[in-house]
Amino acid sequence: MTTLKAVHESPFKSDSTASNRAGFTLMNNQVGAVVAEVMSHKDNVTVTPLPSMIRVDAVGRMDVVYDQISEALGEEPGYFDQAEFEENMSTHYGRMIHTDDRTILVANPEDAAEYLGFDLTATK
Repeated sequence: MTTLKAVHESPFKSDSTASNRAGFTLMNNQVGAVVAEVMSHKDNVTVTPLPSMIRVDAVGRMDVVYDQISEALGEEPGYFDQAEFEENMSTHYGRMIHTDDRTILVANPEDAAEYLGFDLTATK
């Protein structure tokens, strides 16, 4: 007689459902720590410090407002910009939109449509 073993579902299986999340990782350095601190005060943002990087995750949308970061760094408005952000950011997920005063990350492409000039109106 053969005994059957129970088969357990792997915790590492793929899951293609939408997460409604967007985020980025930062270098774990002085600037990255300040950016993470500023972002941690936003309602829908979770910051996770790791040994070599810092994860910043949000539900739906998050705005990295450059002058908020400049102020927290003790610098004049305009110091922190897209170039500074990208220098300290390792990777991101979701859609990323750069404007003059901020970087916006959104989870769903539809949320970026107005910035990309994409018309969401259905046509026949």
